[in-house]
Amino acid sequence: MPARFRATLGYRGTRYAGWAVQPHSPTVQSAVEAALASAVSHPVRVTAAGRTDAGVHADGQVIHFDTTSSITADGLRHVLPHHLPEDVWVHDVTETTPDFDARRSARRRWYRYAIWRHATPPAAWQGRALTHTDPLDLPSMREASRSLLGRHDFASLITRPSNHTSTTRTVLAADWLEINQSHLIFEICADAYLKQMVRTIVGSLLWVGGGRWRSDDFASALEASDRRAAGPNAPALGLTLYRIEY
Repeated sequence: MPARFRATLGYRGTRYAGWAVQPHSPTVQSAVEAALASAVSHPVRVTAAGRTDAGVHADGQVIHFDTTSSITADGLRHVLPHHLPEDVWVHDVTETTPDFDARRSARRRWYRYAIWRHATPPAAWQGRALTHTDPLDLPSMREASRSLLGRHDFASLITRPSNHTSTTRTVLAADWLEINQSHLIFEICADAYLKQMVRTIVGSLLWVGGGRWRSDDFASALEASDRRAAGPNAPALGLTLYRIEY
């Protein structure tokens, strides 16, 4: 009987066309599945907690996969790093129950969006933070963020809405963290997300921070349920899937 494993991954999404397999494009899923196939000597299909878009990073992506190999979790932890590219790594691997599903079992997903307020971020944040040197009104951005809390229709804050998918989601936390004078992080936790939802939220909140909008303009845009009412998408490079809760 196949064994099911759960793994927590990190990756830098810069050179990938997103998580999910795509023809003729490098993806994180393809790299992970190729590494696992080498480790267990048979093809493997993985399921992820969240499908990150092109250029988006992860520090706490969770996956599950099944294998008929006799390899142990310790063995996978040892072998996988030798088969993964240097911009994808493994935090942990454990054997789990057959009913665990990385996507369906997840209760909350945390994202962080990093902003660097000077011209050049340090090496550790290059390619991982949006450089934004204009002044920002952080108290107004925090006030606007509070309107995200609770259950809302996020149709204003997504890309390419589907007629067959609900655009209602529940946000449990949303705030700006001032790490220091140079470094801001927007942190959000929700039950699930829509396509490019966090990036549109950040882009719209930057309009508040830059004085183009007041905080109640952001709330009005959210209530409009119309993508034309909101601001632009922030670039993918600042976004990281930070943690999954089960």
